[in-house]
Amino acid sequence: MRLLLVEDDPRIAEPTAAALREAGYAVTWMTTGPQGLEAAMLGEFPLIVLDVMLPGLDGFGVARELRAAGVDSAILFLTARGELGDRVEGLDLGGDAYLVKPFAMPELLATLRALSRRERGQGAPQVTFAGGRGHLNTVGRTVSWDGQEVAVTGREYALIEALALAPERWFAREDLLDRVWGPEFGGEARIVDVYVRYVRRKLAPEAIASERGRGYRVEK
Repeated sequence: MRLLLVEDDPRIAEPTAAALREAGYAVTWMTTGPQGLEAAMLGEFPLIVLDVMLPGLDGFGVARELRAAGVDSAILFLTARGELGDRVEGLDLGGDAYLVKPFAMPELLATLRALSRRERGQGAPQVTFAGGRGHLNTVGRTVSWDGQEVAVTGREYALIEALALAPERWFAREDLLDRVWGPEFGGEARIVDVYVRYVRRKLAPEAIASERGRGYRVEK
């Protein structure tokens, strides 16, 4: 799938573009708002990863112009501006998702997969797990348990999503570490256990099953 990356910082853009290409995306990289707007106006990019703080025209301005012109590409805002007001503004302007820097590459890739499913018309972005008690909205990146939305961090969400997208599969710590923290993470694998405890406290102890020698899983 073709993807437009609009990011002016090469320290972020170059490794991000490389990871996206490795994941199978055909990436075009632009460094300014006007360049990104011109490329996106062609309507050839189903996915746009758009920084907010751009030279020439900021990402919100780019999104505003695209939506006004009827361009319906999925827009993922990628920015250091994580305040609630900024997130609301970006989504109100027609953005589809929002990630705050610094972000984990698996989190970015998971969000893009969700947006890709939406673009291909593969059904609603809902994932159900734990016998219907748990629900994920993979575009809004929200989690509900027993019908009530639960506040989770980005890392907690990424952990739940990794498990819920492959229910009944057992994941070793190393599998989850790679999917959620990324292969470049240099910390201890037991950080996975810590985050599993966080999630169980917020949802329910039975939300994530564990078994010695096999790892973690969720039920369908």
